[in-house]
Amino acid sequence: MRVLIGTKDIPTAGTELQISNTADKVKSIAVKARSTNTGSAFLGISDVGATNGWTLLPGEAVALDFGDGSIAFSVFYLDVATSGDDIDWAVVLE
Repeated sequence: MRVLIGTKDIPTAGTELQISNTADKVKSIAVKARSTNTGSAFLGISDVGATNGWTLLPGEAVALDFGDGSIAFSVFYLDVATSGDDIDWAVVLE
């Protein structure tokens, strides 16, 4: 089991960025929009955006548990409504 923690700066709003390209299986993932962000942040798959994804207001967080690990880390993407906003993340991999 490995734990990875990081921050993703999204330089251009509306341009989803992959958190990681590793195919390691995710046991759990937590994502938090920085409280200093000026717009919403979004968690989803490759088509994430303001109309498709888990919406996080500044300072909000979400945690997802996948049990023993059933989904590849590479499927998770992030986007923001305001260019330059940041999203913190932590993942536990199989």
